[in-house]
Amino acid sequence: MNRILLILLLTALTIPGVFAQITDPKATEVWSPEPRVVTPGIGSQPASDAIVLFDGTHWKEWVSSKDNKEVSWALAEGACTVKPGAGDIITRRSFGDIQLHIEFSTPVVASGEGQNRGNSGIFLQNLYEVQVLDSYQNRTYSNGQAAGIYKQAIPLVNACRKPGEWQAYDILYTAPRFNQDSLLVAPARVTVLQNGIVVQLNTEIKGPTEYIGLPQYKAHGKAPIRLQDHNCLVRYRNIWVREL
Repeated sequence: MNRILLILLLTALTIPGVFAQITDPKATEVWSPEPRVVTPGIGSQPASDAIVLFDGTHWKEWVSSKDNKEVSWALAEGACTVKPGAGDIITRRSFGDIQLHIEFSTPVVASGEGQNRGNSGIFLQNLYEVQVLDSYQNRTYSNGQAAGIYKQAIPLVNACRKPGEWQAYDILYTAPRFNQDSLLVAPARVTVLQNGIVVQLNTEIKGPTEYIGLPQYKAHGKAPIRLQDHNCLVRYRNIWVREL
């Protein structure tokens, strides 16, 4: 459909009574633009247009958040393990709106209680945390358990597997929008599936996820993804992202 015809169609749809005048089904067909082809991955494998952030073999896409130098977390058997005390790690690339797939496993031997059991976190744009925690038969404050938007949004359900079992988050994230005066126009939003179950649905993020105090937005652009060192031996594998 050419541009003029499309404009006429959209204009007609705003005029009362026009629907009754359309008798040709082709009049409402839109043929352009045509969606580009993306080949899906098999299972949790990345789609053809995904950026593979971690495949278990190297740290090319990551640096230490402390000094932007080489990551010292352990690599073994296609996964990495948080090195307590080494600090968080961040992606070399910066992102805005994304689809993120990430798999994690909390320690087989469940030690500690509440926030001290299998704790880590996935920070979108380095600011907004989707909590990683061993929440399998482990009570803590509800907005701080696994799949919570930390201290902001309680997950719809607890979809955690047993300690030591691999779990997956599939995250659809829309970055916040700011105007030229650095004022918030639209907040960030996130949908999260944990192990194939919806645990956050178009949830509004109220600002950076703070440990103490209330969230407050400050204007920013694209930023890295950050994985948290919370002194627990959480493992990660199969991390990929699609820019939306």
